[in-house]
Amino acid sequence: MASHNHHVSEHDLEEKFVFSDGLRKVIFTLLAIGLFCTVLGIVLLSMGGGEHATEGHALVLNDKDNITLVSNENVESEGHHAYHWTTRVKANLWLNVIFFMGITVIGLFFTALQYASHSGWSALIKRVPEAYGAFFPVIGVIMVVVFGLSYHELFHWTDASLLEEGGKNYDSIIAGKSGFLNMTGFVIRMTIFVLGWYAFYTQIRKNSLLEDLHGGTKYFWKMKTISTVFIIFFGISESISAWDWILSIDTHWFSTMFGWYVFASWHVTGLATIALAVMYLKDAGYLKMVNENHLHDLGKFVFAFSVFWTYIWFAQFLLVYYANIPEETVYFMERLNSDYYKKFIFINLFLNFFFPFLGLMTRNAKRKAILLKIVCFVVIVGHFLDFYLMIMPGTLKEHGGFGFLEIGMPLVFAAIFIFVVARNLAKPALIAKNHPMLDESIHHHI
Repeated sequence: MASHNHHVSEHDLEEKFVFSDGLRKVIFTLLAIGLFCTVLGIVLLSMGGGEHATEGHALVLNDKDNITLVSNENVESEGHHAYHWTTRVKANLWLNVIFFMGITVIGLFFTALQYASHSGWSALIKRVPEAYGAFFPVIGVIMVVVFGLSYHELFHWTDASLLEEGGKNYDSIIAGKSGFLNMTGFVIRMTIFVLGWYAFYTQIRKNSLLEDLHGGTKYFWKMKTISTVFIIFFGISESISAWDWILSIDTHWFSTMFGWYVFASWHVTGLATIALAVMYLKDAGYLKMVNENHLHDLGKFVFAFSVFWTYIWFAQFLLVYYANIPEETVYFMERLNSDYYKKFIFINLFLNFFFPFLGLMTRNAKRKAILLKIVCFVVIVGHFLDFYLMIMPGTLKEHGGFGFLEIGMPLVFAAIFIFVVARNLAKPALIAKNHPMLDESIHHHI
C-alpha cells in the first residue's frame, strides 16, 4: 500500500480540502457579478436595447425540401411563433443548463473511465472529477424547471398544430418524427437519463468512500463493474440526450454524427475544468504529490480531444456539404448566411482547435501550469460558444445577440457549480489513500 512508502507521510494521505472563507468570498463575488450582468441584460432587453436583429431574410425549409428565403416578417405570420425578448432569456437558461449538465456528467465519465481502463496515473486526482456528481440534483431540478417554462418557445415541435394533417401549420417532417419526438417520450427520457447518471454517481461515490475506510481491492473491482456498466449506459443516453435537448431545436435537421459531436464538446470542456481544478488546488497548497507528469497527462487529454472535436466538426460539415441534401444543409446555411452567426463559426474553430492545438503541441507546454491554465480557460469559453452556436440560431433565429445576459448567466451557473463541488470535495479526504494504484500515481513519470 502507498501509505507504507517511505517517500509519503501519513499526513499527506490524510489531507482534507478546507472550503475556506477566501474561496467562499471569490464564489460569491463571481455570483454577484453574474447576477448584476444578468439583471442588467434582462432590463436592457425589456427596454428594447442590447438586442441584435437582422433586416431582410430568414432561411426556411418548406415541405418540398427546398430552402427558401422569406422575409422575417412573413416567418412570424406563417404560423411560426412571434419573437418576444423573454425567449432570449429562456434560450440562455437552456444553453447554460446543457453546458453545465455536460461538465457534471463528464466528471463522472472521467472517473468511470479510470476504473474501466485500470488507469493508475490518475489515482491522486480522482477525487476532483468524482466530486462533480454532487451537482446532478441541482442542475437536474433547474433543467426540469427551465424546460417546463420554456419548451413552447424553444422547441418548435411541441406545437400540436404541426401534427394536424390538413391544417395550415401541418409539417410532414415533424409529423414523421412524432413517434419519437413527443412530450411524453421526451420527459421520460430526460428523467431516466438524469436520474440514471445520478444513481451511477451515488454508487461510485459510496464505494469510493468505503474503500477509504476498509482498504483492499474489493471496492476497486466493484467500482470497475459499476463504471463499465455506466459507460455503456452513458454511450446510449448521451447520444439520445443530444438529439432531444439540442438537435430537436432544429427539428428539420438530420445528422447521424450529432451525438458524437456533443460528446466531443462536453468531454473536452469537462477535461479542461478538471485540469484547472487540479492546478488551482495545487496552487492553494493541496495535492502536493501531483507533479508536472500528471499535468502532462491532463494536457494530453485536452490536446487530443480538441483535435477529436475538430475531426467530428469537420466530418459532420463535410458530409452535409458533400451530400447537399436540403434538410441537412439548412443547418449550416442558417449560420453561414447570417451576418450575425457567421463570425461565431470562425471564432469557434480558432478557440477550440487552432489555439489549443498550437498552445499544447509541445511536451513542455503541457507541463507548464500557466500555459495549461490559459489553454483550458480558452477551451471552456470556446465550447460555451460552440453550444451557443448549436442552440441560439434555432431558438432565436435572426434575433440572436451577445451581451450582458450571455456573460452574466454562465457566471451565475459557474458560481453555483463551484460552490456545490467545493463543498462536496471538502467532505472526504482529498486523496483516495487506499486506492490499489495510488503508489503508481505517486511515482508517475513520463
